Amino acid sequence: MNSIRPYRTLLAAAALGLSALTSAADAQSTDVNEIVERANQASFYAGDDGRSEARMRIVDGSGREQVRQFALLRRDGEAGNQRYLVAFSRPADVRGTVFLVHKHPGADDDRWLYLPGLDLVRRIAPGDKRTSFVGSHVFYEDVSGRHLQDDRHELVETTDEHYVVKSTPKNPGSVEFAHFTTWIDRDTWLPMRSEYVDGGGDVYRRMTIEAVEEIDGYPTGTRMRMEDLDSGGHTLVEFRFSAYDLGIPESVFTERSLRNPPREWLERQ
Repeated sequence: MNSIRPYRTLLAAAALGLSALTSAADAQSTDVNEIVERANQASFYAGDDGRSEARMRIVDGSGREQVRQFALLRRDGEAGNQRYLVAFSRPADVRGTVFLVHKHPGADDDRWLYLPGLDLVRRIAPGDKRTSFVGSHVFYEDVSGRHLQDDRHELVETTDEHYVVKSTPKNPGSVEFAHFTTWIDRDTWLPMRSEYVDGGGDVYRRMTIEAVEEIDGYPTGTRMRMEDLDSGGHTLVEFRFSAYDLGIPESVFTERSLRNPPREWLERQ
């Protein structure tokens, strides 16, 4: 009996080791490209189209605040192409400002900004996509999302709640970050946190989804915080009255809408 015990102990340890190896292999076999694609769909492609109202509170490193309010319209096309229209209503100095995006996966997006005070339509150059959106800590690229093929993705950890994905730019000279890490909720597939790391290895920018609601059957982030950890400032964006599958026509997303926004779609129905 005593001579059998060490054998049984060894067999049990071997079984536990095999189980651990199998779990590790399962984690490694998870397709990271499928994970980031599903996260992208959950974040930017819920429904065939959508509308939301947003309140943006911008706080600088000294605690000074500004508030922006806008309505956002989205329409999906084929092969991942999308259209976005953002129209500002408050405060007075940005009222009438309109931002239009034609998103083209695999190519540069087309972006326009209408400035009513100058009656000027300004084209946003591809190189400006990672600059401040109307004075906030949100970038132009954050509004419609970053193209998945612009980065190499690596699944670095799988927890009970999240897939943790590290994304490294294929063209480092085109961006200000060395890489970013995203925590993707395993139930909703929403990216709940993203941290951007500079060339020195420090996290300098962080996006956090602080509230999620199910709207028309789609998990939706309703409160998002973007932090600039270097300056100490942040922007809090709260989304209200979101709705999906409204049948928004493609004609809404043309350059004509920059000067003549479609009030029947921008106003709450």
